[in-house]
Amino acid sequence: MKRPGPLFTLLAGLLLGLFMLSLNATTGTKSASTYQEESPGVTVSPSTTAPPATTTPPPSLSPSKPPVPNADYAGRTDDDSSAVAVSLRDGRAIAYFCDGHDKESWLKGDVKDDGTMKLTGKNGAVLNGTLKDNKLIRGTVDIAGGHYPFTADKAIKPSGLYRATATVRGAKIDGGWIVLPGGRQVGILDRDGEPEAAPRIDPDSGAVTVDGQQLTARPVTP
Repeated sequence: MKRPGPLFTLLAGLLLGLFMLSLNATTGTKSASTYQEESPGVTVSPSTTAPPATTTPPPSLSPSKPPVPNADYAGRTDDDSSAVAVSLRDGRAIAYFCDGHDKESWLKGDVKDDGTMKLTGKNGAVLNGTLKDNKLIRGTVDIAGGHYPFTADKAIKPSGLYRATATVRGAKIDGGWIVLPGGRQVGILDRDGEPEAAPRIDPDSGAVTVDGQQLTARPVTP
């Protein structure tokens, strides 16, 4: 029997060729797939962390001044020649300057929120004062050509300012008294325009006797 050598060799060659084609096709697909998988993605730059916000501390507030009180103050001038009393009520003030002999003045005006005041009286009399921590009033009185610095401390009753007006035996009486801490009194009694030293009053009741007639001196407020 004749051997099919050449035919077998041809078939083997064809099979080998088909195998190689199939292998190349498979390898190419895998390479393409691998390339897609390994393609670099979009590079995202790392986010920059914002610096922490700086907190500005609130400005410190200066302590506010205490409100102007309703109170009375009494004291003496620096030269110890006269007395001064000031009564404060609801932002208003009335004051009395008196030397106990023949020089006196009633003054009045407003008190500012910062405790300063400018009070005026007859014949150009002026009191300029400042309330210090509600404990005292420091200021000056200008009257009849004189300039009198003074300090008036907060008064505790019966210390304070008193006044009595009446008609006694046909004469018009106007008396003013300053009762100082410790009980000392300074006052002037004006009788029909003529000043003189005032008699003492009872600080507890305000009773005072003028020419045999009893009057009542009452606390003065604005």
